[in-house]
Amino acid sequence: MSRRRRIMSDALKYEFAKELGVKETVDREGWGGVSSRNCGNLVRMAIERAEKSMAQSSDFKTDS
Repeated sequence: MSRRRRIMSDALKYEFAKELGVKETVDREGWGGVSSRNCGNLVRMAIERAEKSMAQSSDFKTDS
């Protein structure tokens, strides 16, 4: 079985966990202790940030 490529850095995941208020759970129990709902919220935050970054990048390219 092949290893999965990491999409998000650990630093980014911890940043999202801190924003959601689950960082203490991650520190204490690991990522397995985070509820499915909060994991979904982490993914939603990552998608929103990626979309925002892509939109800003696209705006920058069209302005030049």
